[in-house]
Amino acid sequence: MSNDLFWPADTDRDPGDTMPLPGSAGWGAPATGEPRHDRPRTSWRTPAVAAGLAALVFGGIGVGVGAEVAGGDSPPTNGSGLTVAPASANVAADPKSLAGVAAKVLPAVVSINVQINGGGDTGSGVILRQDGYILTNNHVISAAIGGGGTVTVTFNDGTTAPATIVGGDAEDDLAVIKVDKTGLPVAVLGSAASVKVGDPVLAIGSPLGLQGTVTSGIVSSVNRPVQTSDSGQSQNPFGGQSGPTTVIDAIQTDAAINPGNSGGPLVNTAGEVIGINSAIASTGSSFGGQAGNIGVGFAIPVDQAKVVAQQLITTGKATHPLLGVSLGDATDSNGTALARVQSVLAGGPAEKAGIKPGDIIVAVGDQKTAGAQAAIAAIRSHQPGQQVTVTVLRGSDRKTFTVTLVDASTAQG
Repeated sequence: MSNDLFWPADTDRDPGDTMPLPGSAGWGAPATGEPRHDRPRTSWRTPAVAAGLAALVFGGIGVGVGAEVAGGDSPPTNGSGLTVAPASANVAADPKSLAGVAAKVLPAVVSINVQINGGGDTGSGVILRQDGYILTNNHVISAAIGGGGTVTVTFNDGTTAPATIVGGDAEDDLAVIKVDKTGLPVAVLGSAASVKVGDPVLAIGSPLGLQGTVTSGIVSSVNRPVQTSDSGQSQNPFGGQSGPTTVIDAIQTDAAINPGNSGGPLVNTAGEVIGINSAIASTGSSFGGQAGNIGVGFAIPVDQAKVVAQQLITTGKATHPLLGVSLGDATDSNGTALARVQSVLAGGPAEKAGIKPGDIIVAVGDQKTAGAQAAIAAIRSHQPGQQVTVTVLRGSDRKTFTVTLVDASTAQG
């Protein structure tokens, strides 16, 4: 298998192309055989998607329309030999059931359509405030930023409204848009801090343009470092410029996530948003070049999303933490991935704390970091001004330093 990486679902990029890894010589590359991770956004530039949907929806159903239901003591049928259940009165879903959770959250989930230059993308979003602010992924709306495109929101009740872009941040892959409406239903934002592997979750959004789709699964992993690509240069939080990549400290789930789910919520059984669905892993591609679900999806933890969303609403931009080191991937004698400090920014937070070139970063806070990507994701889950502990191996000695992160925009990398 080629060294495929995360890539936006609507690009014309060859899936075999590789994206450099931040922090290593030439930014490095992933190991052969690593699955590709695609951003689950639907592009209507790909006719194969629409054609495939037509075959799915209209082909091979074999059930007559308007057939009468038999009465009497015999099991009712629809005229084709299939037994059908009698119609029943509408019954409210048990609020503690998955159906109850879905009913609670669906009104606050929207479909987002971007049109530009005769093409378009479809993603999902979460209503944050009653006055029209909606959270989504940056890669869902990035084509409309500065490109003269239009953004339209479709609500769960089928109504639509034009939207304006409040702000987008490629590094965190988050954006906020706004519609001119009030009194909207809003999502309840929870916390990812207490999420455990095995917790049941629902993913809600518009996969392949199918609005209001709900899928269920569990949390497969937490603190999973995930690297995706996006347009524009991003600031490596360790100092210096990286390639056009986003590295997130993700929640992994097996709930089905497909192109079009991007920006939609991952929710717990209390109906609280714990993550924003952002990427999927795949070992191949379908749907006209876009990857389909294989049960490995990733969501941005809502704790980070809340902070970024508020910054975008308040100032139109987000801040990013900087540690002030350049990292490279390495391995120990057992083949375990390591994050080796190659250089330290003069006067930066790491140097002030006592971190030196040659140190091996093994943990940020209480989170173990295996490899440069994991260390980057762990730092990016924090904010400028926060103090974090960084544990390193220096030769045979284990040392822990307390570092005060700074705003990357104010530091020289």
